[in-house]
Order: sequence, then structure tokens, then C-alpha cells
Amino acid sequence: MSYLEDIGVRAKKASVNLALMLEEQKNKALKACAKSLVDNQDDILEANNEDVNRSRESGVKESLIDRLKLSPERIKAMSDGLLEIAALSDPIGEVLSMKVRPNGLTIGEKRVPLGVIGIIYESRPNVTADAFALCFKTGNAVILRGGSDAIKSNQAIIKALHNGLEIAGISKDVVLLIEDTSREMVNSMMKMNDYIDVLIPRGGKGLIDSVKNNSTIPVIETGTGNCHIYVDEFADLDMALNIIDNAKTQRLGVCNTCESLVIHEKISEKFIPMLCKRLNEKDIEIRADKRGQEICSLCKAASEEDYGTEYLDKIISLKVVEDIDEAIAHINKYNTKHSDAIVTKDYNNAIKFHNEIDSAAVYVNASTRFTDGNEFGFGAEIGISTQKLHARGPMGLKALTTTKYIIFGNGQIRE
Repeated sequence: MSYLEDIGVRAKKASVNLALMLEEQKNKALKACAKSLVDNQDDILEANNEDVNRSRESGVKESLIDRLKLSPERIKAMSDGLLEIAALSDPIGEVLSMKVRPNGLTIGEKRVPLGVIGIIYESRPNVTADAFALCFKTGNAVILRGGSDAIKSNQAIIKALHNGLEIAGISKDVVLLIEDTSREMVNSMMKMNDYIDVLIPRGGKGLIDSVKNNSTIPVIETGTGNCHIYVDEFADLDMALNIIDNAKTQRLGVCNTCESLVIHEKISEKFIPMLCKRLNEKDIEIRADKRGQEICSLCKAASEEDYGTEYLDKIISLKVVEDIDEAIAHINKYNTKHSDAIVTKDYNNAIKFHNEIDSAAVYVNASTRFTDGNEFGFGAEIGISTQKLHARGPMGLKALTTTKYIIFGNGQIRE
């Protein structure tokens, strides 16, 4: 039996028992794992320090180092995330509907686990704990394959989680890490139809496209984030400035960061200089169209490619438009269906934006940085889906379930 087959067999077996586990047992185990993460903090930080140093030596940019780096605060946040998931209602077993047919059959629909979930992800070691907790709470075993840049961190986190599971009397096979980070191994993982029921990629466009194009397992696509903010002619300009500042500069290397701005021409001459001043203080380079450059000399020329780029860096694109219709058309052309926002005091424009923007999350007068499972009250997230089948937006517990029909009869036969 090969290395991957062994992992697949173990995960499949563990998923059968996990699907039947009582909510009380799952919550007890999650609490034990949360405690184990904090108890093993020093080992996790030591391992993470190795990953960070190796990445810096390889020339990885700091915005991506930020995604990789752990701290006592981030480990506590991981632990708290497990506790929050333990406190959420268990969706497994929920009966969604029940009806009686004219022939006397009672037909219901019940929420059940997916089975074994495979997750391929990059850089962020916190995903290891989040993915485990969400899958475990929903009765799914999970096979994780993180990137080589975070392998030491992931190994340390998995060791802490296994310790917590052991304390709770649960098989460690409910969460397994593929420790071989070679490309050949991930290509083989994408063909594990006999063991993995759903595959979720979480990372950059290259990873997501590779999984989507090569997997023989059903894929839930988590998309990249070319997120837009449109500043309407009826915007509160100070509010717009603060929202853009937060959405762009709080964390550069995450998918809900704002990468593109659209500005109504009627407020452009007043607002763009304010914007340039604020973003220049944060060393953000603005790549603008001709009208934007004419208004502020700090703006550099934008190319067509800039409007569709997820920078994950200190760069943002800017387009001046004539009206909200042009803004919506521009955003729908270049966005990645992730998160887009409008800043406006006009109710009709707000509703129009909500209705016509094709994205998983559409905001009025708020930062795109809120597109996050924890911020949405899910405890954590498995990723942010930008597709339209099964799940869309931040994926919490219910996104990791499916349904089955349960039918009760008393001897009915079909005529």
C-alpha cells in the first residue's frame, strides 16, 4: 500500500465513526485541541520560526511572510477559533423538511457530512487548525496538504491537535497531514477519488487553477480576491477614505484586501488628492487611468492588466467613471467574484449595486476586509468560495455538509 493510499484508507475509516459521533463528544475534543494548541505554543513558534527564516532567505516578499508568520496572539486566535466552533450548533442531523405524500410516504431531508475532505493550501498555517475544526464539527475526516513553506509549522500544529484528540479518546486519523510536499504528491492527491469526496484548494490563482483543471475529485473553488471599492458621487468622503485605508493597508497579503478603486468623476477632483495623500503615507502606489493621473501627479499609469490584478502588495489600481452603471460594468468585468463595496449615502444606488454586482459578498459603506468566516459568525472558515454551486462566500459549517432524503413508509409499492 502506498503512502497516499494508507492515508486515504485511514481517513475513510475514521470518517465512518466520526459521522455518527455525538455533538457532545465533538465539542469535548475541540476544547481539548484548543487547549493543546496553547500548551504547545513554544514548539509551534519554534517550528514556525524555521519556516519564516527559510522563506526570507528565499526572497519571499513581506506581505506573504505576514501570512506565514505566527505569534502568541495568532496561536491564541487559532485556539479561540476552535472554542467558538465548539460553541456553535452542530448542523449534522438537522431535518430541513418533512412532508407526507398522498400515498402516505413521509419524505424528509436531513443534513449529513460530506465524508472525507481534502484541502490543498499555501502559506497560512492557521488554516491547518481552522480546517480541522470545521471538518471535525461537521463529521468529516480531513486530509491536509499544506505548502512546503509552512511544513514545519503544519507538522507542529498537527502534533498538538493529535495530542488533544488523544486526550479526548478520538482517533487521530480524523485529521491527517500529507508531509511530502512534492508536486508529484499533490498531483496524486488530486486523483484520490476512492478516498476523498470533495477537494478544496486555498491559495493563489496558480494553485486554484491547477486543482480545478487537473482534479478528478469534485472541487469547491476558493477564489483569488481582486476586490473593488466604488466611491459614489453621493459618498461621505471621509468615510470612503477610512474604508479604503482599512481595506487596503490593514493586511496586504489576504484575499479580502481591496486591490482596485473606482471613483465617480463628480467627486474625483476633491477625493483623489485626499486619497493620494492618505495612501502615500502608507507607501501605497496608485496606478490610475488618464483622468486619475491628471488629477494627482502621484498616480502612475495603469495598464489594462492592472485592473484585473490581485497585487497582494503595496499597489492599488484606480479608474474614474461617469456614473454608477459604468462603475458596475467595470467591476463585473475585472473582479474575481469575491468581495466588492460601494460607499454612498444614496439608497437607490446602494440597492442597485447590491443587485447588479456579481460577487459572493457585496458591501454598502463597509470594508471588504469583513469577508471572513470569523467575522461572519462562523467561528472560522474553510475558505471563501467564488463559485456558485453548493457554496458561495465564506464557508462555515453548513457549507461542509450535504443532504440525504429519509423516507418512511408502511408497505407502499409503486404502481
